[in-house]
Amino acid sequence: MEVYTVTVATGTSEYSGTNNYIFMTLIGEKGESERTLLDNPGLDFCRGAVDQYRVTSKEPLGSLLLVRLEKEKYFVEDNWFCRYVTVEPPGKKRLLTFPCYRWLIGNARVEIREGTAKTLVDDSSAKLLQHRKAELQERQNTFRWVTWATGIPRCVDAKAETDLPQDVRFDNEKRSDFEHSLQYALLELSLKKLAITFGKSWSDLDDFKRIFWKLRSPIAEYCMDHWKEDWLFGYQCLNGSNPRMIKKCSVLPGNFPVTSDMVQSSMPAKTNLDKELKAGNIFLLDYAIMDGIPANTIKGKPQFIAAPLCLLYQHPDEGLIPIAIQLEQTPDLDTPIFLPRDPPLAWLLAKMWVRHSEFQVFQLLSHLLRTHLVVEVFCVATLRQLPAVHPMYKLLAPHLRYTLEINCRGRTQLISPNGIFKRVVSTGGDGLLILAQREYKVLTYRSLQPHFDFTDRGVFQVPNYFYRENSLMLWEAIHSFVSDMVSLYYHTDQDVEKDPELQAWIKDIAEEGFTELPNFGLSNKLCSKEELSTLLTVAIFTSTAQHAATNNGQFDWCAWVPNTPCTMRLPPPSDKDAVTMEMIMASLPDVGQSCVQMAITWHLGRAQPDAIPLGQYTQEHFTESVAVELIETFRKKLKEIEDQILDQNAGLDLQYLVLLPSRIENSITI
Repeated sequence: MEVYTVTVATGTSEYSGTNNYIFMTLIGEKGESERTLLDNPGLDFCRGAVDQYRVTSKEPLGSLLLVRLEKEKYFVEDNWFCRYVTVEPPGKKRLLTFPCYRWLIGNARVEIREGTAKTLVDDSSAKLLQHRKAELQERQNTFRWVTWATGIPRCVDAKAETDLPQDVRFDNEKRSDFEHSLQYALLELSLKKLAITFGKSWSDLDDFKRIFWKLRSPIAEYCMDHWKEDWLFGYQCLNGSNPRMIKKCSVLPGNFPVTSDMVQSSMPAKTNLDKELKAGNIFLLDYAIMDGIPANTIKGKPQFIAAPLCLLYQHPDEGLIPIAIQLEQTPDLDTPIFLPRDPPLAWLLAKMWVRHSEFQVFQLLSHLLRTHLVVEVFCVATLRQLPAVHPMYKLLAPHLRYTLEINCRGRTQLISPNGIFKRVVSTGGDGLLILAQREYKVLTYRSLQPHFDFTDRGVFQVPNYFYRENSLMLWEAIHSFVSDMVSLYYHTDQDVEKDPELQAWIKDIAEEGFTELPNFGLSNKLCSKEELSTLLTVAIFTSTAQHAATNNGQFDWCAWVPNTPCTMRLPPPSDKDAVTMEMIMASLPDVGQSCVQMAITWHLGRAQPDAIPLGQYTQEHFTESVAVELIETFRKKLKEIEDQILDQNAGLDLQYLVLLPSRIENSITI
C-alpha cells in the first residue's frame, strides 16, 4: 500500500470555503490512487485553511501527472475555491505543488497539473497532452470572441458580467465594495445637490466648492486653488490624466494661423515664435479627432463639443505654458485665436474648452480604448490559447485578474445607451463610439511602447515630464523581467517559432482581437524571443503602468469640475469681449452633472481596497525556484524605482506619485 500525504489550500476571500464533499484521486503514469473522501475530524475546507490528508494507492503510481478534485453536494450547494494542492509521495521524495486557483461549482470535477511550467514540446505523456488539449477546448467554448461594436477591438462574448464564469469574476468583497462605493458617492453628492438646489443659486465658480465635501484629495485641493494659472494647465499636459497628447511643433499647422506678434508677450524679449519653433520649445495639443463628433442631448437640452488647437511654449522661467488657443479646426471670423493677453474670463473659458476636450479624449481613448479594450484582447486570447501549465500563461495570468468583469461592467453601466456617459458627458450616446472608432483606426502597436511614443511625439527633452521618466523606468524593469522569463523557457528563436500554442495565441490576438487594422503593425506570427518579450511587455505595461497613469489621477484633476468639465452646455464663444461669468457658469456642467462627475471619477480613480500591487503575486503559478528568483529580482528592481520616485518628489508641492510601483495595480480591475 502506497501512502501519499496531501495538503489542500482553500481560498482566502469570502465564501471560498465549503461544507460539500471533496474527493481526491492521484493520477500517475502507472495508474490511479483510490478515490478518497477528504474528511478530517471537525470542519474541513474553511476559508483560508490548509488541510492535510492521506491518500492511498494499492500499487505504485510512478511519476505523478495530475490531481483530480471532485466536489459533490451535501444538503445545500456550497461552491469552493481551491488555491493549490501539495503531494508528498512515499519515501519523503520531493514535495510536489499543483496550482489550482479555480472555483468548483455544483457537482464539479477538475484535474490539475504539477506546477512546473511546460510548453507543448516539453510534454511527451499522452495523458498530459490530452489534458492540455481538453483544457483548451473547454476554454475556447467558454471564452468566445464577439464584436460588441464595429470599428473597435473585439471582446469576450458576455452581455453582462453575470455571463462570465466565476473564475474571472470579482471576489465577493470586491463586488460589494465596487457596488457600495459607487452608491455611497452618488448618495453623498445627491445630498449636496439637494442642499444646493434649496440654497442660494449656482452662479459663480466658487459655488463648485459647495460639492467639495468629503470626497477630496490633496492634489484635487491644490488644483482647486491653482487651476486658473497657466503653468498648471501646462503641467497637466505632461503629468495629468492624459500625458500622451502633447507633441513637439516644428511647423505651425496650416489651419492654426498664429503669428509671432500674437504670442510675443508670452515670450522673453530676446526671442520670438520662429526662433522657438526652431529651438524645439513649441508644442501642440490638437484635438482634430473631436471634429464633427455628434454631441449628446441631456434631459432634452443639447450639449456642445469643440475640436481645439492649443499652442504651448516651454518658457525658461515659467515652465510649459499655453500661448494660443483656437476652439475649432477651421479658422474664420467666428473662430478667434484666444491669447493670454485677452480679457481674463475669455482666456479662462478657452482653457476650459481645451480641458473639456481633454476629458473626452482621456476617458474614452487614452483610458478606455488604449488600456481596457487593448488588454481585453490579450486576456481573451490567453484564456483561449494557452493552457494553465504554459509558462506564458503563468506569466500573464496575474495581469489579467478582474479585467473581463470590469470591462463588461463598463459596457453595460458606463458607455451603454442608457449609461452614465449618456447622462452627463457631452460625447455620451453616439459620439463616444464614433470617437473610439476614429482612434482605433490610427492605433498602432508602436504607440503602445513608451520609448517609441515619446520619440514620435518629439518630447524626450521636455523638462519635468515625470510621466515620461517614470514610465520608461517601469517599461525597462518589466521588459528585463519578461526577457529573463522568456529565456528561461525558450532557449532559441526557433523554440518560439515551434511553439504551436504560442503561435495560436498571437494569431488570435492579431486576427481575432485587433481586427480590421491593416496599419496596426503587429504580425500574426512570433519569430524570435525578442518579439515575444516585447509583446508580453506591452501587455503587462499596458495593464499596469499605463492604466495607472490614465486612471489613478482622474479624481485629482476632475474633482474640481471647472478644471476638466465632462460636458459644455453652450457653444464655444465666438467673441472674446462677450465672455461673462454668467456665460461661463451656463457653459459648465450644472449641479447634477458636476455631482455625477465627482462621484464617478472618485469611484474609478480611488485606491482599490483589494489591490494587488505591481510585482506582487498572491497566486503562485510558478513553482520552479529559478522562476521564483526572477520574480524576486523584479520586486527588488521595483523597490529601487519606488525609492527613486519618492526621492524625486521629496519637497515638491505638487507630487507625481501615480506611477509609484506600490500604487500601480497588477491588472486592470477598475
